[in-house]
Amino acid sequence: MTKPVKPTRSELAILRVLWQRGPSTVRDVYDALNKTKKTGYTTVLKLMQIMADKGLLGRDESSYAHVYEARFAREHTQQTLVADLIDRAFEGSMANMVVQALSARKATPEELSEIRRILKKFERGEK
Repeated sequence: MTKPVKPTRSELAILRVLWQRGPSTVRDVYDALNKTKKTGYTTVLKLMQIMADKGLLGRDESSYAHVYEARFAREHTQQTLVADLIDRAFEGSMANMVVQALSARKATPEELSEIRRILKKFERGEK
């Protein structure tokens, strides 16, 4: 079984656009990214080609403008990244990771309420 590919920061920015927009051309992704941070069209194109080669993106080449889409759901990618972080930074301890996450940044009352709701759900054996 192959190891899941972990996207870089730049690749995650592209994935966020594709998760939000759905299948898109390079131009679509480029336009969306440039609303918050200037980058070159050829840079976005090259990154998306690399991501397709790595298996992070699917590519439909049936039309002149290739259409790309994320191969994995946002949740799958987030779970892969979190599992890697837990192993590397917290020696496999989910409790340590949660404590550090809550210590690193003040959670809003809404976030704390959501965390409690999710914990209760997991305690009941639900997902």
